[in-house]
Amino acid sequence: MKKIRIRRNDVTLSAECERVIIRPFIPGNTVSIRRIIDRVLDLTEKEVENQMDSVRRDFSERHLDIELLLQEPLEKVHRHIDSSHLLSHERRLLIGALFSGEYSLESAALFNPSMVLHPDQTKAPKDGLRFIISLRATGEGHISSIEFRAGTVAKNGNIQLDPVSRYVRTPDIIPNPAYHKKSFILKLEQMGFDNEQAWHVMDPLDDHFTLNELNTSIETIRRRTDNLHNHDLHHALECIRWLADSNYEICFSENLAISERIIFPVSPNESNGIEDARFVRFVDDDGAVTYYATYTAYNGHDILPQLICTGDFLHFRMLTLNGDGVQNKGMALFPRRIAGRYAMLSRQDDENILIMFSDSPHHWSNPEVIMRPEAMWESVKIGNCGSPIETDAGWLVLTHGVGPMRKYCIGAALLDLEDPTKVIGRLPYPLLGPEDDEREGYVPNVVYSCGSMLHGKQLILPFAISDRATVIATISLDDLLNALQSQ
Repeated sequence: MKKIRIRRNDVTLSAECERVIIRPFIPGNTVSIRRIIDRVLDLTEKEVENQMDSVRRDFSERHLDIELLLQEPLEKVHRHIDSSHLLSHERRLLIGALFSGEYSLESAALFNPSMVLHPDQTKAPKDGLRFIISLRATGEGHISSIEFRAGTVAKNGNIQLDPVSRYVRTPDIIPNPAYHKKSFILKLEQMGFDNEQAWHVMDPLDDHFTLNELNTSIETIRRRTDNLHNHDLHHALECIRWLADSNYEICFSENLAISERIIFPVSPNESNGIEDARFVRFVDDDGAVTYYATYTAYNGHDILPQLICTGDFLHFRMLTLNGDGVQNKGMALFPRRIAGRYAMLSRQDDENILIMFSDSPHHWSNPEVIMRPEAMWESVKIGNCGSPIETDAGWLVLTHGVGPMRKYCIGAALLDLEDPTKVIGRLPYPLLGPEDDEREGYVPNVVYSCGSMLHGKQLILPFAISDRATVIATISLDDLLNALQSQ
């Protein structure tokens, strides 16, 4: 059998500890907070200015606008400041600095990439293309976030990454996002709130409503029942607000380079991480293009599959998913509808690859197993390595398999274009496995990807090596399809 030609490119995306953001660093008790503030209030104005000069010397070159970034921690403790104190600008900044700390986004790893066509191809090389890679960055406390890189693939297949900024910025959170009532109610029902309490809140709202309108409805119900000890009602109100907070919108300044944009956890259900985003360029039947990504939200105890939606990688909507098929990790959306319906790969049972179909990208149920572990190298479990890729021969699905000694390898399968429940080809051996120093890292003996793309007759595959860094391979599409069709 002809060997599949695979070239490991001379491109490595490694963690850079100097890429830091500012996060609130606030004690958990009111007494400590007030003592810290009192120490600042006891300083003379000259002492305050000297302290802020020191902060600027140490940190201003590490952030795009440190004075702006110190405002959020200040606002979080502002209620503890006696209103009789008229604070100067410098004293306010010093209080913000005392309740702030730097967080190194990539200090542990930069891994689990997915790759999509860049929405702006105006600067693509002749007969080449521009791409965006999303990456899982993990730092202190193993909190994961989403970072981005951009680059080009030339006509000859050479890959070049855009320069990476040392600066990063979190986005603005849209203060009053909108919701679709039908989807919101479906999620409430799935959470077990198909009851009178939920309907009291939802009934007054229009088909599309805002967070402010929802809060007004919640407060109206709360005021009516303030004197009632109704545990079920108060629990329902808390969960409705939790659901609203889990569906949010964020926006980056268009002046930020793609490598300066970081999606850091916002909602309570992702407080310990946004993991393994699988981005896909989805083209609808009318030609409209939307970039979707499934990801795993982790709060330290439970995982929850969620959905990202963007058109430009500036404005993002983070959305909960509904249905009994929304379980476990590894959901990956097909890049177009099939017979008028959306399609999704998944792994609800933590062992096999399943497929689901839906009339909406937000609601998933009735998963069906299409692939089970077969060879020894994948005998523990299998999953996908990102969204399927459409080829003339069928849907190309890159898989990952876990075998002896928890070794992860990347495999490949081919699904029928018209009926992707049918597996028409599958490699009995790994396409790619960890080699040499790729075996060493935070989690040894692992190669893993969350999405690849085509450039002509080449498959461009970014993949993580041992949960440490990311590299990129170029694979002959013809060789791979011939090997799959010969099985």
